[in-house]
Amino acid sequence: MKIHEYQAKAILAARGVPVPRGKIAYTVDEAEAAARELGGSVVVKAQIHAGGRGKGGGVKVAKDATEAREIAKKILGMTLVTHQTGPGGRLVTRVLIEETLPIKRELYLGVVLDRALGKLVFMASAAGGVEIEEVAARTPELILKAVIEPGHELAPFQARKLAFGIGIPAASVGAAAKAMTALVSAYQDIDGSLAEINPFVLTADGRVFALDAKITLDDNALYRHKDLVELRDLHEEDPLEVEASRFGLNYIKLDGTVACMVNGAGLAMATMDIIKYAGGNPANFLDVGGGASAEQIRSAFHILLSDKNVRAVLINIFGGILRCDTLATGVVEAARELNVQVPIVVRMEGTNVELGRRILADSGLNFTVADNMKDAAEKVVGLAQ
Repeated sequence: MKIHEYQAKAILAARGVPVPRGKIAYTVDEAEAAARELGGSVVVKAQIHAGGRGKGGGVKVAKDATEAREIAKKILGMTLVTHQTGPGGRLVTRVLIEETLPIKRELYLGVVLDRALGKLVFMASAAGGVEIEEVAARTPELILKAVIEPGHELAPFQARKLAFGIGIPAASVGAAAKAMTALVSAYQDIDGSLAEINPFVLTADGRVFALDAKITLDDNALYRHKDLVELRDLHEEDPLEVEASRFGLNYIKLDGTVACMVNGAGLAMATMDIIKYAGGNPANFLDVGGGASAEQIRSAFHILLSDKNVRAVLINIFGGILRCDTLATGVVEAARELNVQVPIVVRMEGTNVELGRRILADSGLNFTVADNMKDAAEKVVGLAQ
């Protein structure tokens, strides 16, 4: 689950990471009032779940409260397009009004799980203000790393070494190291999957601040953080993905024409691959899970067909916990209820497979049954075309 910059900063500030003074605003009146309260020059920052906001026109400096009002008037309600939003962009419903700082240097700090190591890795770079992927591609030597052992935090000596390594002056190393350890503490406390500060700035008077912050939470751990669930902004998510989450379905919308319904993430990935191999493009990733009910199958079907780009559906199920007859019953009920007009190809194996096939055959509906995955992919791609 992604959260907004101002929400991430609140989490970091509560654990000792220095952040600029700021207030969130939903209207131009609130933006002007916040700017007056902060006094002097402020930055007006669009709040959406995407990077590149500055390049897209979503971050502007105002010299006073009056100018902050005018800038907020332009940004609030705009559809902000960045390299991460895609051409459709995101609607801006709130802005962060924040004090300006005398920035001397821009740096990068981040924490992520290294799945190959099975450990957290802290990254620091002197090349702040630039996407870390770009730094890794062009100047990987500028990225310093420290491995955090399971059950431990970032050690003070590791933080100091990183601070010196990215060029923090001796007088500011203590403050920078404290911010680094606090960032790791925040990541671990909230069960994060990503936490980064970009840029982490050094000011002309030697202070350090998280000028921007990005945090992504591990959805699987949200049951431990009821307070963090409230930070979810449904307006920033695809409506179909939001709907899927209500029924416990793992769904990600893509831009193809062949919808997929599969049980198991590995089988779902293989299904998407074989659709591509057959010359088609998957319209989604959908894992209904191992224990899906007939009701969940109906809901999944409804979500798939809500995508106007879908021209055919491939159902690929290996019946284990999810029996083939349960799947077939759900599919038949959904097809009747929704008056499905697009072709449906079904490939199923496993528990009660013969019963499942009989349910499909006796339904009177026009299902195409495939013998194997290759056959299923070729048939569904042909029907979609």
